[in-house]
Amino acid sequence: MPPLTADITVVVASQNRRAELLRSLPRHEAPTILVDNGSTDGTAAAVRAALPAVEVVELGRNHGAPARNIGVRRARTPYVAFADDDSWWAPGALARAVGVMDAHPRLAVLAGRILVGAEERLEPVCAQMAAAPLGQPADLPGPAVLGFIACGAVVRRDAFLSVGGFDPVVFFPGEEERVTLDLTASGWGLAYVDSVVAHHHPSPQRHGAERRQRLITRNALLTGCMRRPWSEVARSAISAWRAGGAHRAGVVAALPRVAAAVRRRRRLPPAVEEQLELLQAG
Repeated sequence: MPPLTADITVVVASQNRRAELLRSLPRHEAPTILVDNGSTDGTAAAVRAALPAVEVVELGRNHGAPARNIGVRRARTPYVAFADDDSWWAPGALARAVGVMDAHPRLAVLAGRILVGAEERLEPVCAQMAAAPLGQPADLPGPAVLGFIACGAVVRRDAFLSVGGFDPVVFFPGEEERVTLDLTASGWGLAYVDSVVAHHHPSPQRHGAERRQRLITRNALLTGCMRRPWSEVARSAISAWRAGGAHRAGVVAALPRVAAAVRRRRRLPPAVEEQLELLQAG
């Protein structure tokens, strides 16, 4: 493994991706915690045998994105970098992230530049963040953002845990949205930093596009139930229903979880709603 960077831990949550993990885990230049979501392919044993420096936590069942919370709580560093089993941080990226976080104490989430595939295409969401529709506050190292992609994000551990981390209502994917909203409402900053780079080579075992769209629609609605005005939730639900297909299936899939989302409901400050409206208008 490469030399380790102090003050930051890499947390990876995975299920049944043994081959991908054995390729990606050795690339991280920091202590690494693998949280195994109930794999049945021998992942935990294989990683322990091949990479004894990696701390492996076996959960026994699939906890979804909240599995990362367990890794964050076990970390003893001020910063945590998330990665997926099919992603890794570029050489020098984690050390650079520590320097940026140290220099910007209000920064809770550093959203890095994600390069996709062997051809290193820029992740489209990164291009949107770099466009800086919310501007760049003087106390942040890059454009302010209201979102991030977990496999390319570094978080301030205490700030992340202070808002509860990822939650089981959303499960996966889209788990970043509620964390983003709560951090922003609490006064923390999130910024896109182009110089901190992660690589993502999507696994061929990923869910199909239709299933993924269904889950994205479901989870966006559930996050809305937790934090957005009911008028916005209704507008989103109607729009998804009219779109049909996987979007409509996502509305149906959200229904059994609505009660749990409402129990966690807490309205956002007006200033955060104004930022959301600005992004939606753009």
